[in-house]
Amino acid sequence: MSFFKDFSFGLRKYSEALGFIFKKKLAWFFLFPLAFNILLFWFGWDMVNDYSDAAKVYLQNQFELKQGDFWGSGFLKIVMDAFVWLTFKIMFFLLFAYLGGYIIIILMSPVFSYLSERTEKIKTGVDYPFSLRQLVKDVLRGVIIAVRNFSIEIILTLLMFILSFIPIIGWFAAIMLFFISAYFYGFSFMDYALERKKLNLRQSVQFMRENKGIVIANGFVFSLCLIIPFCGVSFSSFAAVISVVAGTLAISEMENRI
Repeated sequence: MSFFKDFSFGLRKYSEALGFIFKKKLAWFFLFPLAFNILLFWFGWDMVNDYSDAAKVYLQNQFELKQGDFWGSGFLKIVMDAFVWLTFKIMFFLLFAYLGGYIIIILMSPVFSYLSERTEKIKTGVDYPFSLRQLVKDVLRGVIIAVRNFSIEIILTLLMFILSFIPIIGWFAAIMLFFISAYFYGFSFMDYALERKKLNLRQSVQFMRENKGIVIANGFVFSLCLIIPFCGVSFSSFAAVISVVAGTLAISEMENRI
């Protein structure tokens, strides 16, 4: 297939996956991203509050505001506390806006591995007996791929940043970076099915390159969700469940390419 036909095929599988999830009673998997979001913001918010409180105390001591009795010291303390609190909150959201995709992929890797296996069993009837050893192997592979993809994406991000200073070419840098991210996210979601086909990492990389249109389409919605201000990570964690199912359905229909 051409790139655009592959891309269209990948989007159709994404649409099919949503119906498949509810029709085949897999909607309970959405409980995992729900729990993920609760824990993420609970612990994350507490951590941010702890660090911001520590920063406030440090700055107050540095500027001797805690015991200060000069004119305006109370107002200065309020302004500084508000500035520190706001800065740490913005840093928290920016951090998860950029790293959130891979945090989701790594932390939810066991769930995605099992979901992909369940999807293939329902679709093809092929049963994979539960094996703790295989699950650990799948999770480790998922983490390795996520770290590999993130490292490559960092390098390409720096390259796109440099290209952004070149007239005309720079205009397309942000768009190119979006599709690069979608490719690597789709790679991670689809690899669970390829691992069960006994493809090693090198073979998986080659498969993704040959079918990049499908891979990009698989990560496209997930990437779109991530760029939503403030709540992108929350939405994308639910989109990830659909992406895993879509990727597995696509792989099962592409047996002749593997």
